[in-house]
Amino acid sequence: MTDLGVRFSVDGPVARVVLDRPEVRNAQTPAMWSALADFGTALPPEVRVVVVSGEGQSFSAGLDRRLIMGDNDLGQEPLLSLGAKPADELDELISHFQDGFSWLRKPEIVSIAAVQGHAVGAGFQLALACDLRVVTPDARFSMREPALGLVPDLGGTKPLVELIGYARALEICTTSRWVEAGEAKELGLANIVVPADELAATVKDLTDALLTPLPGAIRETKALLLGAADRSYGDQLQAERAAQARRLKELIAALG
Repeated sequence: MTDLGVRFSVDGPVARVVLDRPEVRNAQTPAMWSALADFGTALPPEVRVVVVSGEGQSFSAGLDRRLIMGDNDLGQEPLLSLGAKPADELDELISHFQDGFSWLRKPEIVSIAAVQGHAVGAGFQLALACDLRVVTPDARFSMREPALGLVPDLGGTKPLVELIGYARALEICTTSRWVEAGEAKELGLANIVVPADELAATVKDLTDALLTPLPGAIRETKALLLGAADRSYGDQLQAERAAQARRLKELIAALG
């Protein structure tokens, strides 16, 4: 799918997504979001880790600016013209865009964003859609949508608040300021900051570590953690008991 600006590959338990428009710092288009959604839907069941990265010096500069208004040479509908669509049609369209990001949170997989250079707007939200973020010292995050009169609508607001809290998330979004790699690590946006020449090796080491435990244990643990913020302590204890009961039954079945 390189003609759409994104490459996909699957090698056993590891899938890779590479944004491949380096000439525009991997700026994104709705066609890329549709391709991402299709790949997530068709992901083979044996895949346990998904690595998302960008070709060249940037992760993603966000939405391709040529798509914001007026005619463009990309053959895609300008973003502002979508506002003229009927409400139900617009809702369905944005929902489909969101599908390109939300599958990365599925309990069956652990997703890793390998971020270097710019991660702006949709690029920031794609990194946030992943469970883990490994970044280089030149990584820079910015939620640029409010500066354009828009809102972040690709699923980035919930993980951002979960990672850094409401007040800091509000400040970062409404000012559209840059968050440099060091601050991202301090805030919890980045799990680790590594030199650019160590990025691939670090992601591989992390991938190998994630593939070591039994897949069922990872799946159930991720599901527990994803739901923890929305449950009371008592409800979380109950969810842990239910998850452990399922694991024990699955282990017994595997031994039998």
